[in-house]
Amino acid sequence: MTAEPPPGIRGIIPFAIMCVGMFVALLDIQIVASSLQDIGGGLSAAQDQISWVQTAYLIAEIIMIPLSGWLSRVFSTRWLFAASALGFTIASMLCGLSWSIGSMIVFRALQGLLGASMIPTVFTSSFHYFQGPRRVYAAAVVGTIASIAPTLGPVIGGWITDALNWHWLFYVNLVPGLLVALGVALLVDIDKPDLRLLRDADYPGIALMALCLGTLEYVLEEGTRWNWFSDESIRTCAVIAGVTGILFVIRSLTYAHPVVDLRALTNRNFLLGCILSFTTGIGIFSTIYLTPLFLGYVRGFSAWETGVAVFSTGVASLAGVPVYIFLAKRIDGRWLMMFGLACFGLAMWSFSLITSDWGGDQLLLPQIIRGFPQVFAVAPAVTLGLGSLPPERLKYASGLFNMMRNLGGAVGIAVCGAILNSRTNMHFLNIASQLTPANAPMEGMLAGLTRHFTVTLGSAEAGHAAALHRLHDIAYAQASTMAYADAFLAIMAAFAVATPLVLFMRRVAPPAKPVADAH
Repeated sequence: MTAEPPPGIRGIIPFAIMCVGMFVALLDIQIVASSLQDIGGGLSAAQDQISWVQTAYLIAEIIMIPLSGWLSRVFSTRWLFAASALGFTIASMLCGLSWSIGSMIVFRALQGLLGASMIPTVFTSSFHYFQGPRRVYAAAVVGTIASIAPTLGPVIGGWITDALNWHWLFYVNLVPGLLVALGVALLVDIDKPDLRLLRDADYPGIALMALCLGTLEYVLEEGTRWNWFSDESIRTCAVIAGVTGILFVIRSLTYAHPVVDLRALTNRNFLLGCILSFTTGIGIFSTIYLTPLFLGYVRGFSAWETGVAVFSTGVASLAGVPVYIFLAKRIDGRWLMMFGLACFGLAMWSFSLITSDWGGDQLLLPQIIRGFPQVFAVAPAVTLGLGSLPPERLKYASGLFNMMRNLGGAVGIAVCGAILNSRTNMHFLNIASQLTPANAPMEGMLAGLTRHFTVTLGSAEAGHAAALHRLHDIAYAQASTMAYADAFLAIMAAFAVATPLVLFMRRVAPPAKPVADAH
C-alpha cells in the first residue's frame, strides 16, 4: 500500500525535488543539439560519428522508460528515483571526462539508461501528491517540464558551450543531480519496495522489448543518413525490431505479470492519450530539430545565436502555464487540449512560410504561437489519459505513456530528416532547371556577381567561377528552405489528424479523496 499523501508544503517539496530531476533528464536530450560540432572537434570525431552523442542517449532512454513502472514497484519510488538521479550524475561526470568519441557514446548511453526512470516516475507521483482539483497544478507543472525542457536544451547548451566549453554541458548536472538524489532519499515516501516481484518478472519480455525499441530507435535515427533500406544494417535492425515487437506484444498479453501493461490500451482515454502524446512528441522534438538545423546550416548562426533565436519558444511556454491553470479549473480539459493541438498545427503552418533570410525576429511570432499553448497540448493528456486508469495500473501504464512521446519524437525527426533529404534535391533540380540564359534576372545577377568577384580576385576567369559557385549556394539555400517548409507542413498534417481525436475522449473527474495504490 502507498503512504497517505502529505498535506500542504510537506507534499510540495518532495514533488518539486523530483521535478528538478525530471527537468534535468529531459534537458539533456537536447542540450548537446547546438554543440555537436564543438564536441566532435574536441574528440576528433568524424561527421558520421558525432550524431551518436544524441542517438545513444535516446536509445538507452527509450528502452528504460517503459520499465520504470515495474522497477518502482520492486525498489519503491524513493530508491529507484534516488538511484536514477545518482547514476545519472555519475554518468554525466564521465561524459564530461570523455577522452574519445567511443567513450562519449558509451557514457551518453549510460546517462540515458540511468536517468530515464526519473521521467515517468514524476508523472505517477503527481497523482499521489495532488488530489482532487489540485491535480490541475500538478498536470500543468509536469506538462510544462515535459514540453519546455527539450525546448530549452539547445539554448542552454549553446550558451554553456560559448561561455565555457562543451565539457560543462555535463558538469552542470553534478550539483543538482546530487541534491536531487539526496533530497528524494530523505523526503520521498510514497510506497514500499517489493523484492518478491523479481522472482516472477517477465525477463524474456524485457529482453524482447529492449531489442525491439533499441533497434527501432536506431532505424529511425540513422535511416536517413544511410538511405534507409538500401543499407544492410538498417534492413537487419528493421527486421529485428518488427519480429521482436510482435513477440513482445504476444508475450505481454499472455504473461501473468508483464513489465508493460499493454492491456491498459483497452481503456479508450489511455489509448487516445498515448496517440496524442505520440503526436505532441512529433511536434515538440521535430521543431527543436528543424529550427536549429535551419539557423545553423542555412543562416550560418553560431550555437549562441541559435539559442537566442529559439529562446522565445521557452518564454512563451512559461507564459502559458498560469493561463492554463486558470482555465483548467473552469473549462473541460478536452477543449483546452483541442485548443493546444490546434494552435500547434497553426504554428507549423506559420513556420511553413519560412524564407532563407528568417532569423530570430521572423521566427518570433510562429514560436509564440507554438510555445504559448504547448502546455494546453501536453498537460490535459496527463489527466485525461493517465487519470482515467485505476491506481493499481498507473505505474505500469505511465512508462508506456511517456515512451510514446519520445517515440513520437524519434519518428518525427526521422520523417523530417527524410523530407529534408529528398525534397531539397527535388527543389534544387527544379530551381536549377530555371537557371538558363533565357532567365534574364538570373543572367543579370550572374553578371553582377562576376564583376564583383573579378575585382576582388583580380581575374575574370576566377571571378566567373566564383560567381557560379555563389549562384549554386543561393539556389541550394532556397531549395533547402523550401524543404524545411515541406517538413513543417508534414508536422501540421499530423496535428490536423490528431486534434479531432480529442472529441472521442471521456471527461475525467479526479477523485476528491486519496486512493491507495495496491501492490
